Amino acid sequence: MSKAEMSDIKNQIKRLRDEIDRHSDLYYQKSAPEITDQEFDELLKRLQDLEEKNPDLITADSPTQRIGGKAEGFEPFTHRVAMMSLDNSYNIDELRKFDERCRKLADGREFTYVAELKIDGLSLSLHYKNGVLIHGVTRGDGTTGDDVTPNAKTIRTIPLKLKTDAPDELEVRGEAFIAKSVFKTINKELADKGEKTFANARNSASGTIRMLDSAIVASRRLDLFPYDVLSGNQKAFETHWKNFKFLKKAGFNVNPHHRKCDDIEGVIEFCNEMEKKKEDLDYDIDGIVVKINETALQDEFGATAKSPRWAISYKYPAMQATTKLNSITIQVGRTGALTPVANLEPVLLAGTTVSRASLHNEDEIKRLNIKIGDTVLIEKSGEIIPQVIKVIESKRTGIEQDYEFPINCPVCGFDAARPEGEAVTRCTNDVCPAKIKGRLGYFSMRKAMDIEGLGEILIQQLVDGGRVKDVSDLYTLDVETLSNLERMAEKSAENVYEEIQKSKEKGLQKLLFGLDIRHVGERYSKILANHFRSMEKLSEATVEDLEAIHEIGEKVARSVYEYFREERNQKMIARLKDAGVKMEVDADSSVNLDENFVGKIFVLTGKMENYTRGEAAKLIEERGGRVSSSVSKKTDYVLAGEKAGSKLAKAESLGVSILSETEFVEFIS
Repeated sequence: MSKAEMSDIKNQIKRLRDEIDRHSDLYYQKSAPEITDQEFDELLKRLQDLEEKNPDLITADSPTQRIGGKAEGFEPFTHRVAMMSLDNSYNIDELRKFDERCRKLADGREFTYVAELKIDGLSLSLHYKNGVLIHGVTRGDGTTGDDVTPNAKTIRTIPLKLKTDAPDELEVRGEAFIAKSVFKTINKELADKGEKTFANARNSASGTIRMLDSAIVASRRLDLFPYDVLSGNQKAFETHWKNFKFLKKAGFNVNPHHRKCDDIEGVIEFCNEMEKKKEDLDYDIDGIVVKINETALQDEFGATAKSPRWAISYKYPAMQATTKLNSITIQVGRTGALTPVANLEPVLLAGTTVSRASLHNEDEIKRLNIKIGDTVLIEKSGEIIPQVIKVIESKRTGIEQDYEFPINCPVCGFDAARPEGEAVTRCTNDVCPAKIKGRLGYFSMRKAMDIEGLGEILIQQLVDGGRVKDVSDLYTLDVETLSNLERMAEKSAENVYEEIQKSKEKGLQKLLFGLDIRHVGERYSKILANHFRSMEKLSEATVEDLEAIHEIGEKVARSVYEYFREERNQKMIARLKDAGVKMEVDADSSVNLDENFVGKIFVLTGKMENYTRGEAAKLIEERGGRVSSSVSKKTDYVLAGEKAGSKLAKAESLGVSILSETEFVEFIS
């Protein structure tokens, strides 16, 4: 083929792509289509034909790449910044209390709020490199999700290439959903085929995004509303409000219902307005998300272990139903907590058939004055398991029976005790089979030791058969033992065995998390691992040593100290070590903490010659520092590259120490 012919084909492909992108924008962003669906499909078919004949000209941002074929599975993807859940509020008083907390944290400084719809869908994280979409990732457990890029590309409202200038690396977070009208069509088509229909649009969207055939995903016509933008591990803009302006320019379908509010009364007004309008929307919402607008304050307020302090979810009144309580059973978890569960006459609630509801604890049963056989009001408000709200006492017939909370563990028969000042009754037997099963499940979680295939049924067989008494016994299992279990073929046994062996190399942080030390979650596991670097040094630490660590308080310090003083735990850790389980920090965490960095807050601005912002941030965090997105009086250092702008100016006005890239290199060495 001559150069002229090749040039002509390139021009044809470019013209077709530009035309398809223009019509997509008219259809999805402006609701003003100029051509029919059939004409659009014909344009796409012409582009596909040209690309098939010239595969070297296919690019990742071509409209033809929205359907990528079938996948064998999804790879795990670790979020650079955790996708945290929000605290919930269920009435206006709770919103005002949130405002009071924010005012107290702001210490007299003025701020505004942004209120936006809480879409009832599933969160996606979209990663762009040089403006082109390279990863689409589910929220997962908040730390690690599934890379579902081929499926994310099928969502027409997600641009494959950003339409405006952006940082080299950009992350956009949004909520994927299926419109009500589309959901009705999907269910009608399934019913016409005699296939099982979906219970609700949210479940449909969640199941669809994880399908292995992206052609089917494309047919389900998922949509997405974006809500956040990150550059590296920082917020991209000085205010949350600026996200929406950028996202619209970049080609996203921004939800029109969001408002900047001067105070909490403005937020409440918006909440009340949208409650009246929510049934008219073509998508499900279950409330309003309220966020501090100013990024500097967001960063300063920080987060608890689970939720940011600068945002809250205001939930609209939940769906409710009445049904009969047939019995109460007790579940025993890994901590030995005895949790009562109401077994109900099945009832349809929020599109789902419900047959169980949580009763929380003994005090809740007494507060509600529940009897077996009562008619109860249940409520579902975003939780997986609905809650029993109250007893309909007027429907009592006299045959209902009182319920006595057990004084013994229903699993092992040992005494159950309720410590003074606590609401939870716990089994006192450290080797209760229910506790062991729970610990094994926790140990094998993805963010712990990540032992794929070690599921509930397999754990039950191993514990009930006496083969496993604590997590260290997992490393004594062989393929023959596993393959002799029910429903375990030799190949499955080999896979589980290999997963167990692989877990030995996970490192100290994941091991600490998997051991389920009381009050030590994912964040504290990381802090302890980075500080002590080995299990041996951590086990020798005193309460005073632990309390001296930034962010470790007395409660956590005491819990860790006592854990390593228990003989049973000492023996288990010794067995883990003998089995070859790695007791030091992960191989990629070989940098030691540096007193120049520990507890210090850094802000990155401008373009650097030798590092991306993500690389520089990693170097800081590995040494014990913290990276913030905005400059404030609490900032210790600003790392300024070329073309540093307003952040540098603000740092100079506040007298914050400024590091050039050369000085930063000297600093870390």
